[in-house]
Amino acid sequence: MPVRIIDLSLPLEDSPSEPLPIRVVHEDHSQSVEMACRFFGCSAEDLPGGLAWANDRLEIHAHAGTHVDAPWHYAPVSEGKKARSIDEMPLEWFFGDGVVLDMRWKERGSEIRAADLEVALAKLGYELKAGDIVLIQTGADKLWGTKEYFDAGCGMGRESTLWLLDRGIRVMGIDAWGWDRPFWAIREEFQRTADPSCIWAAHYVGREREYCHIEKLANLDLIPVPHGFKVACFPIKLVGGSAGLCRPVAILESD
Repeated sequence: MPVRIIDLSLPLEDSPSEPLPIRVVHEDHSQSVEMACRFFGCSAEDLPGGLAWANDRLEIHAHAGTHVDAPWHYAPVSEGKKARSIDEMPLEWFFGDGVVLDMRWKERGSEIRAADLEVALAKLGYELKAGDIVLIQTGADKLWGTKEYFDAGCGMGRESTLWLLDRGIRVMGIDAWGWDRPFWAIREEFQRTADPSCIWAAHYVGREREYCHIEKLANLDLIPVPHGFKVACFPIKLVGGSAGLCRPVAILESD
């Protein structure tokens, strides 16, 4: 059956939106000539046009660009046993029916509550089922490429993350920099209340309940329907990794 595929990822690039450094070095076809000659025991004159291959060198962290966080990222233990790294997660988790929940009406830095999710689903007339992949839309992705992106959007909390887990959701994602609220919002609450339970509350749910979330999604507004499509979001197999780079896509039947 003909399908339409929508890219839900951000580009992997050095950007003002990334507070953690990323370095991408592109090497052209002339820079690998010496290596090619060494590998093949030939001279530059033996290569077409005296050129070899283009290559790229990346200096990045596993949480650069669009990625899937593993339980190991949240804590060393999940559900009473060693937390699994990204290469240990079952691939079946990362392909399923997608559901977009629009939270763009929430204030910047605010917490998405379970009641917000319930209202959004009621508007859609949709009931979540085990294995669905829930995508939270904040609109923060539209600020990619600017410094404002890091602080943009709303975020999930402990209550709302548990609410999804209670409905059999194992993989969930958001189009903001992080699954929790922006760091500035968490910092302000902690300084006001001195209550440590507000710190990274959604991530730390993973200590009790095993789950994965996708961070830095994009283009959720390009999906023409809020449900009735598939999501594929397979992370790379980084052995022992706390996360895996990912290029998630929405898959729909073509008109």
